[in-house]
Amino acid sequence: MSQTAPSSTVEHHFPCDACGADLRFDPSQRQLVCDHCGNSQTLGGGPWGTPQIKELDFQAAINAALPAMEMEETRVSKCPNCAAEVEFDPDIHATECPFCATPVVTDTGHHRHIKPRAVLPFALDEAVARAAMTDWLGRLWFAPNGLQEYARKGRKMQGIYVPYWTFDADTKSSYTGERGTVYYVTQTVMRDGKRQQIRVPKIRWRAARGRVTRFFDDVLVLASRSLPKKFTDALEPWDLANLEPYAPEYLAGLRAEGYAVEIREGFTEARQKMDHIIARDIRFDIGGDRQRIHNVDTQLRDVTFKHILLPVWLAAYRYRGQTYRFVVNGSTGKVQGERPYSVMKIGFAVLIGGLMAAAIGYGMAVSQ
Repeated sequence: MSQTAPSSTVEHHFPCDACGADLRFDPSQRQLVCDHCGNSQTLGGGPWGTPQIKELDFQAAINAALPAMEMEETRVSKCPNCAAEVEFDPDIHATECPFCATPVVTDTGHHRHIKPRAVLPFALDEAVARAAMTDWLGRLWFAPNGLQEYARKGRKMQGIYVPYWTFDADTKSSYTGERGTVYYVTQTVMRDGKRQQIRVPKIRWRAARGRVTRFFDDVLVLASRSLPKKFTDALEPWDLANLEPYAPEYLAGLRAEGYAVEIREGFTEARQKMDHIIARDIRFDIGGDRQRIHNVDTQLRDVTFKHILLPVWLAAYRYRGQTYRFVVNGSTGKVQGERPYSVMKIGFAVLIGGLMAAAIGYGMAVSQ
């Protein structure tokens, strides 16, 4: 069995012990199954049942000092439309990009990547994901009927593991700011020629300083550029508590994309998320009715990371010259995608709205 971890869009093959056909990972059975002869095999050959998922040292990665066993090199081709990195099997010379349905031809690019450490296995099979997508499309009233029908009858969705980074860090933040206390004063104002007394809020500010601490565990950052971030963000939350140590059997019959966001860039986004939470902690620590934060000095220790793979069912349809993409969380069934609009449906809705408004106006005129 192949034991190569993916760092580009690659499909793993595992032969059936009974007939030699390719096995696939079945989310419902949580084992490998053969669609040709019906044989099934338990997951094996990896660290199954191991609860510990190893974190890697962030500074070592920045200094290019990770152990060689944590790295790999693969031959990839880049999609000319969405820039996804696609790896081909040796006997395939052209295919469609799974992310945007654009034709892709092989080239000879090579990429060196950090191997994945963990995977969240698919919990939903393709049929369940397709049903979730078609239900979602059905609730989009302004979507073209043709696209809805094309999606229902189209080819199967592709199961793809999307790359993410997670970061851990122990933080201590010293801050200066101000605590505001709201109080009220009574003022006399003129309203409609009469004097009235009103209560006006004021804020009394006092200097504040202090320190807050927080340990961040698994701050999640998307490491792909192939799908719009607004789609993948909308698929959250992910059940990271159910991450499994990476083993290639989970990828049997599926694909995994390599990361395009490098580790340093990923940590920059993670720091932004951390800083937002630290600011919230500081406001809580300052207390009072209002808070001002003037300065924050955060010290980070023990920064570690993981490269992980999260499950997404993906459909890319080319309809009337345009590509529409839909993604389904392979764990929860949550759906996101391009929201296509039918000009005819919108025009019909505007027409009906205008007719209803005219009818209401006519009825009011008659009643008067």
